Amino acid sequence: MNSTENTSASSANFIREIIDADLTAGKHQQIVTRFPPEPNGYLHIGHAKSICINHGIARDYRGRFHLRFDDTNPTKEDTEYVESIMEDVRWLGAEWGDNLFFASDYFEQLYAWAVHLIEHGKAYVDDLTAEQMRQTRGSLTEPGTDSPWRNRSVAENLDLFARMRSGEFANGAKVLRAKIDMGHPNLNMRDPVLYRIAHAHHHRTGDAWCIYPMYDFAHGQSDAIEGITHSICTLEFEAHRPLYDWFLQNLPVPAQPRQIEFARLNLTYTVMSKRKLLQLVQEKHVNGWDDPRMPTISGLRRRGYTPEAIREFCDRIGVSKRENVIDLGLLEFCLRQDLEEKAIRRMVVLDPLKVVITNFSDATEWYPGPNHPSNEAMGERKVPLTREIFIERDDFMETPVKGFFRLFPGNEVRLRYACYITCTDVIKAPDGSIVELHATFDPESRGASSPDNRKVKGTIHWVSAKESLPIQVRLYDNLFHSETPDEAPEGKTFLDNINHDSLQVITAYAEPALADATLAERFQFERKGYFCLDKDTASEGLIFNRTTTLRDSWSKQQKK
Repeated sequence: MNSTENTSASSANFIREIIDADLTAGKHQQIVTRFPPEPNGYLHIGHAKSICINHGIARDYRGRFHLRFDDTNPTKEDTEYVESIMEDVRWLGAEWGDNLFFASDYFEQLYAWAVHLIEHGKAYVDDLTAEQMRQTRGSLTEPGTDSPWRNRSVAENLDLFARMRSGEFANGAKVLRAKIDMGHPNLNMRDPVLYRIAHAHHHRTGDAWCIYPMYDFAHGQSDAIEGITHSICTLEFEAHRPLYDWFLQNLPVPAQPRQIEFARLNLTYTVMSKRKLLQLVQEKHVNGWDDPRMPTISGLRRRGYTPEAIREFCDRIGVSKRENVIDLGLLEFCLRQDLEEKAIRRMVVLDPLKVVITNFSDATEWYPGPNHPSNEAMGERKVPLTREIFIERDDFMETPVKGFFRLFPGNEVRLRYACYITCTDVIKAPDGSIVELHATFDPESRGASSPDNRKVKGTIHWVSAKESLPIQVRLYDNLFHSETPDEAPEGKTFLDNINHDSLQVITAYAEPALADATLAERFQFERKGYFCLDKDTASEGLIFNRTTTLRDSWSKQQKK
């Protein structure tokens, strides 16, 4: 089945062209792809691109999508990572059905195939240390040097490899290496290590094994076992493809997957390195893997991103062979576009200034406000108006500049959904700071109608001081000042690019309807941006994270 029968033109790319050609040539009856994370960290937005590519291809070609954990390094892996990865992949909409696998499921088969290579003179047990192997590997311009143990007999290698498995040797004492070519121009082909000794507890196999296959050996063979047709990975694995193919050609594998590489995702103001993300967490520059400033999928989800926005972003950036850096603004644009349609509207004052409506009674009046301005099906809520209200401090200017149409002495503005008010007095503290405003309202303007057809240019949001709900708001910005945080001057590191003002915590005041918020909902705080309830709410009271502003203010600030 040709992909153009099922997908839009925007999803066409060189990978799908390869798949179309393979189908036309009759190489495959069903397309099978996989997402193969190592369970040694949390997924980030770059992994989301890979998930969307692999799952999207399987979906559009009516094939199979596998989730497989390449869990070959017990010293760095944990069930915590397994569980978080499964949650992230499922949240993005990539369902794997019954096709959940682990490389550790294949340890016995991989061991048998290693024995097969030994029996055919294509693998040997080596006693060189890791440092000695580095010294004898050569360079891009110089060939490597054969190990003195390279020509051990098949019988000796089989005996030593079996003894490695039985636990006779200490960590680092011996390894199993492929016997390829120490003069090969590709360093990955210079007798790579297939197995190393690691007396470590594995999160799934326990202590059953003390030798573990290297990623390069386990990865391709796991693909072959599962019948993967196209092994899609990022460009850093391009140099590994000859080794991937060498294993498939020299082992009795049941299938011959084809490896295809694409450019990884790079984002401005973001680091993607697992090592650097781990450093941010361990050194407490952020509050865990799901900190809303992190590019992890769990962090993006906690911040209020939607899977639809991330999928749209991945579709827009496309798939290519050329490395480039994507503007973070595009991701935020996709998010705003999605939230504009689905986010419930609420009024929240972040920087309150009290206004006393002097001719308003002590009663509370309730006014209807739509939950969404263009979607009647989302219903409405009631907003309380009382004699004392809060407005945003920057919605008032004692001496207004040209073009300022909000509240100032003698000026009339519309309180959204409620009525018109006119500022009459400014109350100040001894130091001259403004502490309170007095105003009057027009009783004929209730419901924000326009009495006598007079024009009011300014409309502001507000909340009742008496009926409002105090909430904690976490205002997030980019974690890094620099557009390219990985690029630091000599003597500096990416940590020197951290924006120490990337989180501000304030107390704000919300209309009472926000008390019914759930973790699954996203809100537009009118005129302020998009927000969502944080998981800490359960233990610390109502807490909302700013998902994004209404406009790409960050990029504009950087260009000034």
